[in-house]
Amino acid sequence: MTDTPGWASPGSAPSSDGREPGASAPADPTADRPGPDAPAEPAAQPGAQPQAPGAKWSAEQPPAGQWSAPTGPPSPGQAPPPPPPGPGWGGPQPGGPAGQPGAGCYGGPGGQGPGGPGVPGGYGAWGGGWGGPPPAAKPGVIPLRPLGVGEILDGAVSTMRTYWRTVLGISLSVALVTQIAVILLQGLVLNDTETTGAFDDPSATAGEVGRAFAELMAGTGVVALVSVIGTIVATALLTTVTSRAVLGKQITAGEAWRDARAQVPGLFGLLLLLGLISVGVVAGATLPGILVAVAGGNTGLSIALIVLGVLAAVPVLLWLMVRFSLASPALMLEKQGIRKSMSRSTKLVSGSWWRVLGIQLLAGIIANIMASLVGLPFVVLAAVVSGDGMQAFLSTTPGHVGWTFLVISGVGSVIGAMVTMPVNAGVTVLLYIDQRIRREALDLELARAAGLQDYGAPAPGAVPGS
Repeated sequence: MTDTPGWASPGSAPSSDGREPGASAPADPTADRPGPDAPAEPAAQPGAQPQAPGAKWSAEQPPAGQWSAPTGPPSPGQAPPPPPPGPGWGGPQPGGPAGQPGAGCYGGPGGQGPGGPGVPGGYGAWGGGWGGPPPAAKPGVIPLRPLGVGEILDGAVSTMRTYWRTVLGISLSVALVTQIAVILLQGLVLNDTETTGAFDDPSATAGEVGRAFAELMAGTGVVALVSVIGTIVATALLTTVTSRAVLGKQITAGEAWRDARAQVPGLFGLLLLLGLISVGVVAGATLPGILVAVAGGNTGLSIALIVLGVLAAVPVLLWLMVRFSLASPALMLEKQGIRKSMSRSTKLVSGSWWRVLGIQLLAGIIANIMASLVGLPFVVLAAVVSGDGMQAFLSTTPGHVGWTFLVISGVGSVIGAMVTMPVNAGVTVLLYIDQRIRREALDLELARAAGLQDYGAPAPGAVPGS
């Protein structure tokens, strides 16, 4: 009994009534039965044409599932077995022992099965065996189909490995500039006794402490601004490089900059807007506690309200961060505005919030572990060479860290940033591409952009809907 027309279960044996699987029963059960006066059939003569199997089988049949094709030379007058099926997708398959046609892309009764000629249940599709659909095209670092977590991470690492000159050149330039600013802040501001002395002097006035705090915040703001600028530039360039790597196309740092520079101001505006939204969420959550403190109310109550506000703001910030996490690649690759890119990110993340969070969190953990493994030996070496020791580095009091320690540890930070920036940017871009492939069939456009001919077209001879 078959499940669908033209398909038989693999390994099924001939039916008990002697007919082949899929053979039609005669219209009249007594049509082929000889009458009492019918002459006896003549014995088979050597060299005579054998009868087609299926009409009258021998009463002695081999056990089901243990028959194999004969390996010796065919006897005189016996037709040779049909050739094995080709690797094509669909199309009729070679016939069975009686030369019946196959049953389309899935074989059929008497078709060429995985066990050899005549075994029912052959699978003509996918190369003669049930091995799954053909592999997706892979012009670049990822296959053009929905991606798994490992494929996204592997694609980011493959981009860095394949285009290492461009990727590491961009990362090194940005990390070097940022780390120089940090070292100068540490050496000139945080190590300045006139600035930090007010924090250690019990007799310092409120004005002195306020000036010291203002100078410290100004220096920290400069470093933060340099870091943000460097991150934006690196993100813009690495997004362009990763998008070309998906297509398997080479690109230099200069070409990446020429392609991305028109969108860099929009990327600045996007990150500024996201920062203002984050500040607004925290300010709104802590506002009740701040108002209680300003009104001169209970200090314990105001602190409790501020702490509760911060705890309530954290999940909201996390939700917004994931919701708008794909806005940056949408802005860079689709040449969209700020509001449109945020709307695109919301649409792509919708329904996949936990998946996007998990992948980005995993990528961040892996990148930070790699950066720590690279940077920790430099910190230890700096503590030994500089003579300051780890006590000065781990001290909660600002300042009092030597230049030797800052320079050697800064080298480790630069090397670590060269790893983290490409991985984080690559995962974000590939996650954006994966979401668009799942929702908008972006793989077809990517295949055309990569120059693949007839990608996604039905195979010749395939039946629609099969």
